[in-house]
Amino acid sequence: MTPTARVSRATAAWSLVGLVLLTINLRAAITGVAPLLGDLRDALSLTGVQVSVLTTLPVLCLGLFASLAPVLARRVGAEAAIAGSLVMITAGIVVRVVPSPVTLYLGTVLAGAGIAMGNVLLPAVIKRAFPDRVGSLTGLAMMLMAASGAIAAGLAVPLDEAGGWRLALAVWAVPSLIAALTWGPLARNARRDTTRQETAPRATPAGGTLLRSSKAWFVAAFMGLASLMFYVLMSWLPEIMRDAGYAPATAGMMVSAMMIVGIPLGFFVPVFAARLRDQRFLVVAVAVTMVVGIVGLLAAPAAGWVWVLTLGIGTGSAFPLAYTLLSLRSPSPAVAARLSGMAQTGGYLLAALGPLAVGVLHSVTGGWEVSLVLLLALVVPELVFGLLAARPGFVRPSPTRVEHLIEAKEIKLPEPARAR
Repeated sequence: MTPTARVSRATAAWSLVGLVLLTINLRAAITGVAPLLGDLRDALSLTGVQVSVLTTLPVLCLGLFASLAPVLARRVGAEAAIAGSLVMITAGIVVRVVPSPVTLYLGTVLAGAGIAMGNVLLPAVIKRAFPDRVGSLTGLAMMLMAASGAIAAGLAVPLDEAGGWRLALAVWAVPSLIAALTWGPLARNARRDTTRQETAPRATPAGGTLLRSSKAWFVAAFMGLASLMFYVLMSWLPEIMRDAGYAPATAGMMVSAMMIVGIPLGFFVPVFAARLRDQRFLVVAVAVTMVVGIVGLLAAPAAGWVWVLTLGIGTGSAFPLAYTLLSLRSPSPAVAARLSGMAQTGGYLLAALGPLAVGVLHSVTGGWEVSLVLLLALVVPELVFGLLAARPGFVRPSPTRVEHLIEAKEIKLPEPARAR
């Protein structure tokens, strides 16, 4: 084995460790808060409105800050941007431990911004570092995200009982700090490689915009609707099942079961999708599963466990599939980062509106039937956009106006300096 091969394998192994540590920190700081809302409300004297803002803020941050990730990655490199995002997550977790509503919100925004950037850059790093293992590593990432989120939610109350809500929140700063330290050397090596290549001839960097790419919008819409379905059910399914006659503890267990079903699917769906040239069959399967689950809740709520597990299969498959399409529909890591930023910005902003809209409908109508019919109707655009996004082919950036002018030679680029 040559030294070069050894270095390459060592770098790949370190990158894999970094990816694992990154993914386990992209959900825990969010899902570990919901079980503590009662204690946070009592300890910090929060109003009902303030608690509602706290539950919506993380999803809003995932959308608002996603578009910054590709810009930051182009300036400092993807590895450095990921290291910075993990530092933000760590800082946010530490800040919100300070017993004050202001620091609670500030820390949530910091952690949410870091998670948003990590979410966006993950597909680009997988595509660049492991182009032949996009399916398996995306599946591993999805599975670890789901598992870490479930673990954080499950440990929140025991940690709270052992040392209070501050310990329950602060404990997740440890894995995020370890992950940030792991990505530091990767960022340094990437910067060194970039410096070595600066004197070598380089092609003009890929430009253009994705805003005029219909396929990019199809992927974004599919991801947004898949996210909306998940967050609506995660937010309101306990209340839906309680109003259907189930005990509060049972209703809570149903949500946990729905999330647990998604853990193995988070791995197998991306692996299977990556082996297919055309993923439209999977989109149809997701849509059929969602229709069966929602119609079941409407028509026969007494069989609630059957429909909840069915919805767990649907939501647990839809988001991993949408996330995998970010890589499969991108011709390069740079385009994957930009597509990921575009899709997650619109997707999470749309997802943040879903629980609010369903809550308003419930307040106006006094029941859940209209809200469930709305979800059923939304399966139709999810199916249509999913079929269009899953068709074979790549997202192609369109030249901007400035690039058109440069190509037409109406704008002259400066001549490179010549050696004297």
